Amino acid sequence: MPATLQGLVAVGLWAALAALTSYAGPIPPFQLAAMTFTIGTLVGLVYARVAGEALLPVLRAVPIGAWALGVYGLLVFHACYFFALQSAPAIEVSLIIYLWPLLIVVASGLLPARLGGRGLRWWHVVGAVLAFSGTVLILLGAANRPDFSGSGVGYGAAITAALIWSSYSVASRMYQDVPSSAVIGSCAVTAAGSALLHLALEMTVWPADRVAWAAVLGLGLGPVGLAFYVWDRGMKHGNMRLLGAASYATPLLSTVIFASLGLGEATNTLWIAAILVTAGALVAASDTLR
Repeated sequence: MPATLQGLVAVGLWAALAALTSYAGPIPPFQLAAMTFTIGTLVGLVYARVAGEALLPVLRAVPIGAWALGVYGLLVFHACYFFALQSAPAIEVSLIIYLWPLLIVVASGLLPARLGGRGLRWWHVVGAVLAFSGTVLILLGAANRPDFSGSGVGYGAAITAALIWSSYSVASRMYQDVPSSAVIGSCAVTAAGSALLHLALEMTVWPADRVAWAAVLGLGLGPVGLAFYVWDRGMKHGNMRLLGAASYATPLLSTVIFASLGLGEATNTLWIAAILVTAGALVAASDTLR
């Protein structure tokens, strides 16, 4: 499967990430990361077999910088992501976190030409302003609610998550020669690190029912499993700007899923914010789309 198409598969899987996390219930962030990344590691073994990559030689050849980048992008991002979803309204947090595709589009323009950078142009700036205005709209609406003080940290974690995932995705371009099956190692380290942090900092809360267990399994198989391997392939060898722009279908899809499942209230303000964020990405990636 072409690299760009693999990246698009990840975009589709991530549309269900926030909804599945909500169905999983109030499982502590590090515990949820440990559970889902353990499943994601097993998914990676299947991915490596299908890709025909010998796992042990691949893992031995991974540079230390790639290991560090993987743990940063997977462990730290998901700790912020899960914490944000549990600390603030999930539908708003999801939209804020999906600033990362715009950040990828803009940051990819700053890369050197040998890594696919093409320079930052005026439409990238216009797109950034549109998308950020959508996020500001979300935050202004949230600030008017009486319970905002308890959600402020969650919104901050969401913004941090967006910065982490975008920087991880763009920086992965520096390791184009590292096969995507090497993400198995990052998933395994993330699972182990999350388990240790959970034991040190959190109380264990098991899924409450079959629906919650199914949501955890779904997270590990898809959004926190297969999605990482195909996204890594897309970022390293596919059209980075096109993937960044296509990723902005995710917040709209995520909002539709939330509203249809009754997991959150999609107000007019949130729909306007989602449209602004999506329009910003389309403007920023207009040259690539053309």
